[in-house]
Amino acid sequence: MTMTGITVLSTTALQTTLEALAPEFQRATGYHLTFHFGPSGRMANRVRDGEANDLAIVTGAGIDDLVSKGRIVAGTRGDIARSKIGAAVQKGAPRPDISTVDAFKRTLLAATTIGMSNPVGGGQSGAHLAKVFERLGISDAMQVKATYGPGGPEGLIGKYLLRKEVEFGLQQMPELMAVDGIDILGPIPAELQLDTVFSAGISTAAKNPEGAKQWIAYLRSPAAVAVIEAKGMQQG
Repeated sequence: MTMTGITVLSTTALQTTLEALAPEFQRATGYHLTFHFGPSGRMANRVRDGEANDLAIVTGAGIDDLVSKGRIVAGTRGDIARSKIGAAVQKGAPRPDISTVDAFKRTLLAATTIGMSNPVGGGQSGAHLAKVFERLGISDAMQVKATYGPGGPEGLIGKYLLRKEVEFGLQQMPELMAVDGIDILGPIPAELQLDTVFSAGISTAAKNPEGAKQWIAYLRSPAAVAVIEAKGMQQG
């Protein structure tokens, strides 16, 4: 079967999921997937600015915005997964309490260094956490101790924990789970949580819209849902 390309611009939060699902899809269809990963906001901007792609996978709100700007075909949005923000520490380190809002605040104030996605660089979790810190009245204290990941695969906060560059890490659960050798504490308290929906949509300039359509359908199939849940998310 002749391999036909599908170019995907996607949030890093789904990188391990997409890479796990790609081989079977490629074997079954003959299509070849090419991925480009980065923070959801940054990838949406790249689509908006006209970068060549067959489909984008960013936040649901991001897809809707791209539809309104004529970059994604109306009616092609498919919700893929829901993700929560989680916390992690270095392997074998004491596991601080994050079970309540007050406990989470105490843990943040007690940590000497914190790693998180950059609120300014398009990271969905970083932008939300900046609002959480403001709500908790600890923005100044957090700014002093925060290390911001640059976004994309190199911005995985688990890597900062592995290198012992930070003591406490905050990021989307699937991004934390993408790094072996750290201890994940679980999601942050529900009252402070951001339930992010990641969605796919077909580019209005797609060279392979049929392949893109099949890939979105596959991402919503029972086989894909099992992988999505294993990566720390829920079905979209």
